[in-house]
Amino acid sequence: MASPMRNLLTDPDRYLQSFRLFLEKSTEHQSMREFMERQLPDVIVSIGNGKSTINVLSVGGGAGEMDLLILSKIQARYPGVTINNEVVEPSADQISKYKERVAQTSNLGNVKFTWHKETAYEYESRMKAEKKSKKWDFIHMIQMLYYVRDVPATVRYFHSLLESQGKLLIILVSGKSGWETLWKKYASSFPLDDLCTYVSSGDLPKMLDSAGLKYQLYELPSHLDITSCFIEGDRDGELLLDFLTETLEFSKNAPPELKSQLMEELRKPGCSENRDGKVLFNNSLGVIVIDP
Repeated sequence: MASPMRNLLTDPDRYLQSFRLFLEKSTEHQSMREFMERQLPDVIVSIGNGKSTINVLSVGGGAGEMDLLILSKIQARYPGVTINNEVVEPSADQISKYKERVAQTSNLGNVKFTWHKETAYEYESRMKAEKKSKKWDFIHMIQMLYYVRDVPATVRYFHSLLESQGKLLIILVSGKSGWETLWKKYASSFPLDDLCTYVSSGDLPKMLDSAGLKYQLYELPSHLDITSCFIEGDRDGELLLDFLTETLEFSKNAPPELKSQLMEELRKPGCSENRDGKVLFNNSLGVIVIDP
């Protein structure tokens, strides 16, 4: 009998609900913000040297929270320089939220925004069809490589668009995170289809080494409060389980044996730790900065 389990991305509304709850219950954005405050200024120190315009490409820019923080750091390093910021994002809802955020943010007078409602693959296909190869001073791909068909090819393509002083910044879950443990063990049980691939920062060095690319790696500690996942019938818990497994209504549709094994796994030290009566999933991130 065919499994009733379907990929979470087949229901974009539920995906966004679970994603927003994940951001609310995790320290993900807090960890990224700390990186942007502390390390990003060194990463971008020479991307705009001698330039009157800095070109920034955001691939999978989402609702723009991290994008605007990145832009503020570039503005601080290169005051008064025009910044051309293009965003590739397939979700109309996320683009709408991004535009609202821009409208409410001051000091963006020198930034020109362009949004492309498309996936990374659609952007690449369109550029190739139009025979365009625009070069970029800074490209970032934050938490989006899970949703491309061919990770090495996507990284190679966007890397090929870097200017001589440019940088490509990638953020993924860490190879040392609970995600790595969970997905290595259970990915074959989840209905990933072609909508999602499992990749962590631990998978990239081999890929980059074989291409002869230079890069720096950073580890960002982060956790996700999954205590509600262990409360039967808790709506937040069910949404978080959907997000963790990339499965639509996992609690309802997963075979009972798979569900009980997964719940047990989530409590183990490889995935989570118990602290102050809470179950905190290891949501650590890996940042890879690739040179031209």
